[in-house]
Amino acid sequence: MKTRKLGNSGLEVSALGMGCMGLNFGYGPATDKEQGLQLIREAYEQGITFFDTAEAYGKANEELVGEALAPFRKEVVIATKFGFKEGDSNQGLDSTPKRIRAVAEASLKRLKTDVIDLFYQHRVDTNIPIEDVAGTVKDLIAEGKVKHFGLSEAGVESIRKAHAIQPVTALQSEYSIWWREPEKEIIPTLEELGIGFVPFSPLGRGFLTGAITENTKFDPTDFRNIVPRFSEQNRKANQVLVDLLKVIAKDKNATPAQIALGWLLAQKPWIVPIPGTTKSHRLTENIGGASIILSAIDIAAIDEAFAKTNVQGDRYPAHLQKNVGK
Repeated sequence: MKTRKLGNSGLEVSALGMGCMGLNFGYGPATDKEQGLQLIREAYEQGITFFDTAEAYGKANEELVGEALAPFRKEVVIATKFGFKEGDSNQGLDSTPKRIRAVAEASLKRLKTDVIDLFYQHRVDTNIPIEDVAGTVKDLIAEGKVKHFGLSEAGVESIRKAHAIQPVTALQSEYSIWWREPEKEIIPTLEELGIGFVPFSPLGRGFLTGAITENTKFDPTDFRNIVPRFSEQNRKANQVLVDLLKVIAKDKNATPAQIALGWLLAQKPWIVPIPGTTKSHRLTENIGGASIILSAIDIAAIDEAFAKTNVQGDRYPAHLQKNVGK
């Protein structure tokens, strides 16, 4: 596994990270603890050194990540996030300095560590000046409790204001072949400021793997049940995207997921996708995506093909969409 540096920060991580949210949160019943521990350790053994969690994914998620990585803590980078009332995304936002500090202390304990490598604001809280948020994290960095500051789903104005107070190491937002919005303003801004980009849902919440069809039935607790893009009608309409990926993948002796990850890695050298999975064979498949080499001609062909398609459905339901891009 090759490594990459997140912007100008000097923070070096594996070219692919591991998003750990789905082990406990968002995609149906939680994974068995022992299975989760084993999967995270498998990821490390296969070269992944960058692991992503958050208070909002449940205390058990941070605890799982902390326990799994404890044996090789000094060899890995752990990212977690603050920003919701009581750590519950359903209760609204809370990035008061007092709350940020409380989350940091609690996360340090759950992660079994004395420092958080990358501390993201999970969503911009418009009730709290972003300068105050950045200043609080700056203080935590000075105190040795945090190493790097990150933002998630923030807009350009917030990124610039925060970066002026405490350099932002990375922005985490959704970006994939089927969600190209960051290319308009976000990526140029990150490049200008020397900030790394950590795309979540690089496989379109599983859709770009080809494993999901219009007939797929999700668990009743699966977040995708309320995502417009995953309605049965939209899944059927969007299948053309996966069909295109399958054609390209066959030509490269790869899988659609590997092509999707290879495409992302080819965009910028400071982009580090964090696909998540609960399955060992998918983990190995994703890691194989880091070895996919796509030429400029390949990229152009993929972009041309996707430019002719029209992705159906919003990526968030309305009540969640209001918290992004601020």
